Amino acid sequence: QVQLVESGGGLVQAGGSLRLSCAASGRTFSIATMAWFRQVPGQEREFVAASSWRYGPTYYADSVKGRFTISRDNARITAYLQMNGLKPEDTAVYYCAASNRRTSWWVSDYDYWGQGTQVTVSS
Repeated sequence: QVQLVESGGGLVQAGGSLRLSCAASGRTFSIATMAWFRQVPGQEREFVAASSWRYGPTYYADSVKGRFTISRDNARITAYLQMNGLKPEDTAVYYCAASNRRTSWWVSDYDYWGQGTQVTVSS
């Protein structure tokens, strides 16, 4: 099993920045890909970014390209999502996800999920 714990969410004004962290523990050797998704109440969970340090390229949703960056600290087995130029429409609960598969933007391809962290962007 893998456990994921997100942190770093909060309230920020439009145009501001936040950095989310996702700390992995447990059977971390099995992780090939880590990703970030987000969800607004009443809507489906939406892909944000994903990166595999074992298989393939890094993907970003069109809505965040050029503003968000996914990265990883190998020593601490932590993934990050640097979010710059935040917009009110970025307001959501952000979830970290992990899998032993190739990079994917499908929710169903991820086996492990964090509890989520709220990001609120005021206009």
